[in-house]
Amino acid sequence: MYSLEGTCHCGKLRVEVALPQAPETYHPRACDCAFCRKHGAAYLSDPAGRLRVVAADAQAVSHYRQGSGRAEFLICRDCGVLVGVCCEADGRRYAAVNARVIGGEAKFAEETAVSPRKLDADSRVERWKSLWFREFLIETP
Repeated sequence: MYSLEGTCHCGKLRVEVALPQAPETYHPRACDCAFCRKHGAAYLSDPAGRLRVVAADAQAVSHYRQGSGRAEFLICRDCGVLVGVCCEADGRRYAAVNARVIGGEAKFAEETAVSPRKLDADSRVERWKSLWFREFLIETP
């Protein structure tokens, strides 16, 4: 596994990512919806990997839903950085991380434009289940 870390701008939300393949083999997905474009999000995930979000305190994570309301965006309440997105389906939580919050020397392949808004809500969830991390945890004190 390849271990990557990152934070929001102020550092109150930290992400820990485990990827089964080298980072340069992943093409972050740049969603074309207005919300993701305005936040500059490009999502990274792998169903065989892991994502852990660690919050400095219980109030550090702001949760936001828009569009169909099926996806829940994870935003730092203090600095406003979008760190990831998750959804619940079939009794499990799935998630993707905003690749732009990952620091260090991690280099990814070129971003790919995606347009999930062209899918109906159920098709979107099925797509997320096939692409997003299946091991996902948010830790708050």
